Amino acid sequence: MEERVLSIQSHVVHGYVGNKAAVFPLQLLGFDVDIVNSVHFSNHTGYQNGFTGEVMNGNQLNLILVGLEKNGLLDNVGHLLTGYIGNESFLKTVLEFLRKRNSPSDTIRNKLRYVCDPVLGDSGKFYVPTELVAIYRDQVIPLADIVTPNQFEAEQLTGVSISNLNDGKRACQALHDLGPNLVVITSLTFPQNDEKDKKITMLASNRIKQSHAPGDDNYKDELWCVDTPILDGNFTGAGDLCAALFLGWTCKEPNNLPLVLQNVVSTIYSILKSTREHHSKKVKNSNAKIENELRLIQSKKLIEDPPALFEAKRVV
Repeated sequence: MEERVLSIQSHVVHGYVGNKAAVFPLQLLGFDVDIVNSVHFSNHTGYQNGFTGEVMNGNQLNLILVGLEKNGLLDNVGHLLTGYIGNESFLKTVLEFLRKRNSPSDTIRNKLRYVCDPVLGDSGKFYVPTELVAIYRDQVIPLADIVTPNQFEAEQLTGVSISNLNDGKRACQALHDLGPNLVVITSLTFPQNDEKDKKITMLASNRIKQSHAPGDDNYKDELWCVDTPILDGNFTGAGDLCAALFLGWTCKEPNNLPLVLQNVVSTIYSILKSTREHHSKKVKNSNAKIENELRLIQSKKLIEDPPALFEAKRVV
């Protein structure tokens, strides 16, 4: 499979979310990346004084895809990564492209490996029109190879309220049943008796067919999880970074999900810890308002060679 990725995500001029959080890590892991922006904003939406820019629509996306197609620039793309998409027409154009590109009648080009980060919202709040939930559930996710929702998104897509690890397993099963072989719920938090012990869990489930015989649908789900301490602060772009790292490491280590999970979690935790320490020191020294933009460029070595900070545990 070609090591070229088509990444369709948000773009901000300042900061590290969307494509700016995903492209650099993928390049460090050896991928060429073609970049398509779903929005073009001055900065991410968490800034106190707002943002300016525009949300792209389906016609604008189609113009870009037509130009790439005319020049044969989609022929050697092996992977599709999607993140934040702000409106229905844009999402439906992505669907049309994916269906056409992976059509059985396209016998010349390899099937795209599709990693879908279904960005809907977080912490009980939607970032996108709620109509997109049904489109993701019924049309987009069935075409995905890997899906990487956070806890809120997994609950919206499956109808499963997740308050413990068994609920997380049920949500993974429901997402598998929609189509993807690999499901990653990126940020699970459960009620804790002691706030000091509060942690965040990443849960990954791989659905493995037990037989390649025609008509044999027997399978088993292999689940792994990694727990990490919760770092103080609000971080943007971590989910975009996570989806990109899963694309990269599952390609490099296709038969070793626990190692993939360990590498992804250790990379993200290290970058968030470095970000928090840097910005906290900056605020302390200058009384400036904390930004918490990811220290991505400064974390080049962490991305290329993740430290072994956490061990993946098999979920029974």
